Amino acid sequence: MPITPASAAHRASNGVAEAILLELVDENGTTIGTAEKLAAHQPPGRLHRAFSVFLFDEHGRLLLQQRALGKYHSPGVWSNTCCGHPYPGEAPFAAAARRTYEELGVSPSLLAEAGTVRYNHPDPASGLVEQEYNHLFVGLVQSSPRPDPEEVGATAFVSAEELAERHAKDTFSSWFMTVLDAARPAVRELTGPAAGW
Repeated sequence: MPITPASAAHRASNGVAEAILLELVDENGTTIGTAEKLAAHQPPGRLHRAFSVFLFDEHGRLLLQQRALGKYHSPGVWSNTCCGHPYPGEAPFAAAARRTYEELGVSPSLLAEAGTVRYNHPDPASGLVEQEYNHLFVGLVQSSPRPDPEEVGATAFVSAEELAERHAKDTFSSWFMTVLDAARPAVRELTGPAAGW
């Protein structure tokens, strides 16, 4: 499986780097065009398709990742298991599974759709804007993460209570609580009432 870092450019057959394109969408999630990745995140931001993954272990703990310090957008902050953008024409489910493996070296043993959420979150540190139509996925992971250090600085499995403590003291991505809250019904169904999500 080819590794495609989110910040990398594709190489055309002539050796020239091609820009990574994102799928632009309307308010209903219908594709209306494409835009270069960084340009889509420049203020005021252009609405584009994205995905967010929440994977849990057998104890109902959420796998968090700390974004690598080398990331151009939201470096060093904690966030959900994996998030990113499908390539134009790529199904969000396929993109979610692909990037989870590329970033964390794990393949979910279960991955299910958990709805969509639309948001507009400026990142105060970089000045970039997350204007996204986000496809949510929840699932299970049964193997230990083997993160790509170019993408992920650290990982942690946390209970709902531990997440609340960590969220109070650490910096999280601007979109984290929005996507978590939108995914909560599916998270509760997956993990059961005892997990406390």
